[in-house]
Amino acid sequence: MPHALRSVAGRVAVITGAASGIGRATARALAERRALLALGDIDLERLETVAEVLRGEGATVLARRVDVAEPEGVAAFAREVERELGTAGLVVNAAGVLVIGSFLDTTADDWTHVLDVNLKGPAHVCRAFLPAMRAARHGGFIVNVASAAAFATQSELSAYGSAKHGLAGLSQALRDELADDAIGVALVCPGFVNTPILERARVRGASPEAQRGAAERLLRSRGLSAERVADRIVRAAERGEAIVPVGLEARVLWLLARAAPWSLAPLFGRLRRLGSRT
Repeated sequence: MPHALRSVAGRVAVITGAASGIGRATARALAERRALLALGDIDLERLETVAEVLRGEGATVLARRVDVAEPEGVAAFAREVERELGTAGLVVNAAGVLVIGSFLDTTADDWTHVLDVNLKGPAHVCRAFLPAMRAARHGGFIVNVASAAAFATQSELSAYGSAKHGLAGLSQALRDELADDAIGVALVCPGFVNTPILERARVRGASPEAQRGAAERLLRSRGLSAERVADRIVRAAERGEAIVPVGLEARVLWLLARAAPWSLAPLFGRLRRLGSRT
């Protein structure tokens, strides 16, 4: 049987990447459901603005600068959350970075950057919060925010997609390991999402501005709202879901990756042409 929270009300909810995009939308969705919020992000100024707004609406919020790529800082954050709010009942790994470019244009430093944040980051967060969750014996839930790139990666996203594939593997292993502790694990995989992630994206290649512009146009035309993804994150935790493609593109890619993987390359080519025309 899947492990589910049933309700997040009164639970301590940890959200990384909470200063913007999916993380911020998830913080608001959980605040509306009366969860106690522990928010982390590398951008403290923007995070504090989010926290101030939520506190003004009646939410209990602890907000701290957290770089998920630094395990010592993540561990310190976990200790403070336990001390100030209590044991986490829900952990949402929403922090992420993006590198766009061909495999040969993507540098060794780019690979380190993406893997440190998008794969090792969630591992650091889970390692920091899981001991107390298990010891409390109250169950719980972990949501790892991945992408449709976790099962269908196009050429310009080799590093990003590889990290998300790895996150899928981590989620599966945790789901198995934590089953006896009544702690569920969901991998949420949205398609295109219209968030500020492109603001700090590393874009490689001969014409980075053109590539960035094409990506921005595609997100504006086809991107899901962060709020829609946040609603699916909360629903996954409350229902005990495991793998959650979000949006039409993600559902189609999920099915094609399983049934007809040879069809993905032509499809990605059409999507690139759509982005360049939009």
